[in-house]
Order: sequence, then C-alpha cells, then structure tokens
Amino acid sequence: MAFHNYPNTFASEVYLFVNNLGRSLEFYQKILGLRVLKKEQRRAVFTANGTDPLVTVEQPIPVIPGNPRKAGLYHVALLLPSRADLALILAHLLKEGYPLQGGADHAVSEAVYLADPDGNGIELYHDRPAAQWKWNDGKVFMTTEALDEQILNESGGKEWEGMPEQTIIGHIHLQVADLKASERFYCQGLGFDLVANFGDQADFISTGGYHHHIGLNTWRSKGIPATESEKIGMRDFTLAFTSSEARDAAIERLKAMGAPVTEENGRVMVSDPSNIRIVLGLKNK
Repeated sequence: MAFHNYPNTFASEVYLFVNNLGRSLEFYQKILGLRVLKKEQRRAVFTANGTDPLVTVEQPIPVIPGNPRKAGLYHVALLLPSRADLALILAHLLKEGYPLQGGADHAVSEAVYLADPDGNGIELYHDRPAAQWKWNDGKVFMTTEALDEQILNESGGKEWEGMPEQTIIGHIHLQVADLKASERFYCQGLGFDLVANFGDQADFISTGGYHHHIGLNTWRSKGIPATESEKIGMRDFTLAFTSSEARDAAIERLKAMGAPVTEENGRVMVSDPSNIRIVLGLKNK
C-alpha cells in the first residue's frame, strides 16, 4: 500500500464518541473483525495488525446525541489488501444479516458501505491497480456504478477469519460547512493536491497521486460547523506525516493562515474551517 507510506500524508486513526461501549465492542470485533488493542472502563482501541490503532471509541458521560447534519465524519474507509478480502467480509456481513447501505464500483476501487450502531459511516474497499486508474490534466476519473454481484465468487469458498492484518485507513471522508474554505485549508495549508472536483458540492484530495486520502462534501452539512462538546460522532482524526520536516512545514503554513494550531498532552492539534479537530501525527518511514 505504497500510497500510505513515505513521503505521503494520510489519515491513520479516527476517534469516535459512542452511545454504548459494549455495543461498539461487539460491532467492531464481531461484525468488522478488528482486534482490541487496549480497553479501559469507557474506551476501547481497535487494531487490525495488533500494533497500530485504527479506531478508538469512547462512551462519554453524559451521552449526548449528535447532529448528522453538522460537519464531521461522513465515513471512515478501511482499505483491504485485495478484492478477495472484500468478498470475504461482504459474505460475512450478509451471513450476519448486518444492514448495508450500498455497494459501488468507483473505477479506481470497489466498495461496500455500512454504519456502526451509532450511525458513524464506514466504507470497506479495495483498490484496483494504480496503473488502471485514468487521469486527465491532474484529475482522476471516478464514477459510481453498481457493484459487480459476482464479487462474492472471489472468496473462493473460504471462511472469513476477521479483518486482514494489512488493513489500514485508506481515506477519510468529511462533511464540511464550507467547501472552498476547506479546500484552501487542506491544500494550501496541509499540502494536499486537489485530484477530483464535483462542482460546489465535493472535492477529493490526496498526496503522492492517490485517488483520494480525504474526501470533502457539503451534501448535508453546508453552513453547519462541528461543535466541540462530547456528542456522539467523531471527536477527531489523525493525519500521519512521514517526516518531521513535512509536518513542521505544514504547521508553519497553517499558522501563517491563522489556523488554530495547539499542543495538548504532547499532541499537535488543529481545527479546520468547519471546526473538525485533526491530530497532526508522525509515522515512521
């Protein structure tokens, strides 16, 4: 998964507030097949490889319902190693009878969509080989077509054994309050490239020629920024920089733009124009 290594910048973790920790433990382990890396009284950290955290869930006190129309998480996308792996987990979800929100062929990838018990969106996908992606003047061709029903044949009759260890966060899709302000923040400030644009409704951005590390849309959140209270939904997500030089340069650009960069308990944080909190992390090369 070369697009999620040096020298690229990408989302590596997401932190969610949930209504019921026990219910979330069952979903992320039994339905998604992730492993518990760490568990506390009101918090659990999930991993695919047993080492790197992917999803953290916390049950706050008190539990406050979120607003699905405000800026925040649209979905977090887990990138599976192969088409066969997508077929296996799809067969598992169907066997469990877990409600799916759809499936799609995006030309660059194939995906299945669902949500956790609190409505946090999740995409499961695999990438087609990058050599098959179509580019025109720096923009990647993506579409939304029906998912091939024959994909289930890719499983080869094997039994699902949980989330593959190589699974990572492939991209994160955000719903934002102001698309142009968000585009400027993520591209000019954080150093992403605009690789697809859908008018005044959505942008896809990436580093290193990926089809997208971050999606931005205003489909239901235009003009409604995130709030900082501990409501059900995403608390923050982590962007992984693969060199301290790249992160330092991004921090300087953000400060020059007037973005609120802070440090909390050794973590560098910033809020985007929609008040979405981002941890500016470092990942070893």
